[in-house]
Amino acid sequence: MITLDALDLGLAAALVIALAVLAWRLQLGMTGALLVAALRTVVQLLLIGLVLRVVFAYVNPLWVALLAMAMLLAAGREVWARQSRRFTGLWGFGIGTSSLFISSFAVTVLALVVSVGPDPWYQPRYSIPLLGMVLGNTMTGIALAMDRLNAGAWNERRVIEARLCTGADWPAASLKLRRDAMRVGLLPIINAMAAAGIISLPGMMTGQLLAGAPPMEAVKYQILIMLLIAAGTGFGTVLAVQLAARRLSDARHRLRLDRLDAQAR
Repeated sequence: MITLDALDLGLAAALVIALAVLAWRLQLGMTGALLVAALRTVVQLLLIGLVLRVVFAYVNPLWVALLAMAMLLAAGREVWARQSRRFTGLWGFGIGTSSLFISSFAVTVLALVVSVGPDPWYQPRYSIPLLGMVLGNTMTGIALAMDRLNAGAWNERRVIEARLCTGADWPAASLKLRRDAMRVGLLPIINAMAAAGIISLPGMMTGQLLAGAPPMEAVKYQILIMLLIAAGTGFGTVLAVQLAARRLSDARHRLRLDRLDAQAR
């Protein structure tokens, strides 16, 4: 495998800095966010590289579980942070995190036990990358769906309340809103699957090819990953939307916007 040195990474960093300067000149208001995101990428990946070196060396289910929980909590926090209108209290974090856990962990464990079959099944060299890819993409889908649902409920409150006043119950009054939120959450993975192999070579396949894996083996792993991501994103998005929609109503089928922050972020 061809190794990279600091100069190679510095060249890529210089391109991002040039992009930040361009964003500043164009007054896009994203220069700081771009630089912070790039810095976080470097620091977080270097740290996880050090952590994975230890976890891979000592195959211990406790270390794998602790790392998986840390990844889950970080993903849940990102879901909460990306919502323009959040639930008050810890509800936004709890709904997102629980949906991530149920969907991503179930799909990953199923793939490890049935499809990949490492020995032991929690072998970190397989379980952590698989969970990371499924969790990351599911996080995006859930975040988009919950943001669309909450913002839509706020913006369309008069329409929803009119439906409720004319005799519709909450499931019927919120049906279009929930469907729109689910579609938004599923759109990124649908686009990714539609483009795979024609427009883009997905990340895992590219990594395996760069590492010297046979092309067909890399293809088979990428097919498995894409299908797992689609399942995790789909089930997680549907679950999160249903739980969030319940939080937006009560037993008397009223729209409860007081459970959302009044000020958009």
